[in-house]
Amino acid sequence: MTKKENFLKGFIKENPIFVFLLGMCPALAVTASFETSLGMGILVVFVLTMSNIVISSVRNFIPYEVRTPAYIVIIATFVTIVRMLTAAYAFDLYLSLGVFIPLIVVNCLILGRAEAFASKNRVLDSAIDGLGMGLGFTFALVVIGIFREFLGTGGIALGVYLPFFGPNEIHLQVIPEIYALNFFVLAPGAFIALGIILAFMQGRKAKRVRLEIEESKRIIAEKKQAALAKKKAAALTKEAA
Repeated sequence: MTKKENFLKGFIKENPIFVFLLGMCPALAVTASFETSLGMGILVVFVLTMSNIVISSVRNFIPYEVRTPAYIVIIATFVTIVRMLTAAYAFDLYLSLGVFIPLIVVNCLILGRAEAFASKNRVLDSAIDGLGMGLGFTFALVVIGIFREFLGTGGIALGVYLPFFGPNEIHLQVIPEIYALNFFVLAPGAFIALGIILAFMQGRKAKRVRLEIEESKRIIAEKKQAALAKKKAAALTKEAA
């Protein structure tokens, strides 16, 4: 696997949420808005990348019997760092995410990448894997967040939780709020939104597989026809001789 493939695999082919259904807790709990989804994704990218780097660096020094507790300690260290930084520089996001920031420690995506990849590969490859999978996780959260916020409020709000969108709040209202489906910003709406997105992606995947099967059948049929034509030509040549 090339470095480019290692980086891009987490976006579509091995997306943690849309393909492996990992990290479902934050995917359902913090995606009521675009900004909370992006904020959680940024935190996960940092924790996943840094923990992969450290685990890959010390993997030969960790006894096999205590590898999982050691990984959790490393992950918890970086979660503590991002929790303190979020409280200091994005306090509104810190309040909004609440308990889901410390719960990053037990996110199965992070521990899974530590066990499946970082503990078996070099530091650079582990860093690329962590960054790619983290960005793929963020991409999935943002898609769900935009989908839910747009349907639930009729627009997108910026500058509410993340300070880098500016000191003033910006509300991009596309549909009058009176026509919005408030259900989607509630907890049950998260399940419906995720189900709709997964159904769409599975439909696209099934269509692609069906086209690949049809193309394979066409190629096989053409090869059979070519072989049959070759046999006929050989038989005619033999008769003429």
